[in-house]
Amino acid sequence: MKYRQLGRSALKVSELCLGTMNFGSRTSEKESFEILNAATSAGINLIDTANQYGGDSGVGTTETILGKWLAEDRSRRDKIILATKVHEPMSDDINDRGLSARHIQMACDASLRRLGVEHIDLYQMHHIDRLAPIEEIWQAMDQLISQGKITYVGSSNYPGWAIARANEKAIAKQRLGLITEQSLYNLIERRAELEVIPACREYGLGLIPWSPLAGGLLAGVRKANSGDVPGRRQSEGMQKVMKQRAAQLDSFDQLCSALGETPSVIALAWLLHQPVISATIIGPGNVEQLSSVLHVPDIRLDSEALAQIDEIFPPCGQAPEAYAW
Repeated sequence: MKYRQLGRSALKVSELCLGTMNFGSRTSEKESFEILNAATSAGINLIDTANQYGGDSGVGTTETILGKWLAEDRSRRDKIILATKVHEPMSDDINDRGLSARHIQMACDASLRRLGVEHIDLYQMHHIDRLAPIEEIWQAMDQLISQGKITYVGSSNYPGWAIARANEKAIAKQRLGLITEQSLYNLIERRAELEVIPACREYGLGLIPWSPLAGGLLAGVRKANSGDVPGRRQSEGMQKVMKQRAAQLDSFDQLCSALGETPSVIALAWLLHQPVISATIIGPGNVEQLSSVLHVPDIRLDSEALAQIDEIFPPCGQAPEAYAW
């Protein structure tokens, strides 16, 4: 496993981040434990979750599973960088959501209880809350930091202007501010290149892409069309998108074959070649899926391969040059 700095912080994280959204919804507790054991054995030290994850099992289920795994061996906690999120609705209560100072504080305490830990390494705002003044948010985050409940603060699904606003407010108070942004970014969805990535570069945030395989579209169109692959790729909506992008996905499949790797591996490796990336999330549903991508950090794409990928999936450029002049 290879490691990078988490944004401009001095903290080192594995280039692959274990995403846990499947835990408790699509993946059983037993298999979740197996994935966690295999991932940490392979050197993955960044584990990402969210307080809302759990699917039909209920919000908080994923954090609870992680807490049970950590409780099996208390030494595990000090070896991992634990990241979770706050913002999404946790109940029908009108205030049990968003980024009010009250909810941030209560949600953090609830996450700590479910995880069975004393502190969270990276506490991320899951979405922007346009009703919450940034001063209120920093007040709550600063209090959690002073209490030793969280160490670093990150954003998720933030536009470039919100990253700039949040960090300018933090700079004015001589605070560290945001160190990461977790954003939708993959070969098919490259709009983060317009303003999010430039903002991350300017303010020293590490980007952690989510949905790196575009919901399975980049996992291999031939395999996905075989009819024996369960999950999202067999949904009506996904099949429609696959037909619309058939030529593009087939070209990518052919390139990956020429490179001697699967589309999943190349799509993940491509992200690690992009600027400001601290780690890319992988969300394996089983140990086999995890094992198939553990060598991604070892993949080196030369300039010719990167140019071919850009030809198949054109870049967006940067704002405002991409659309103003």
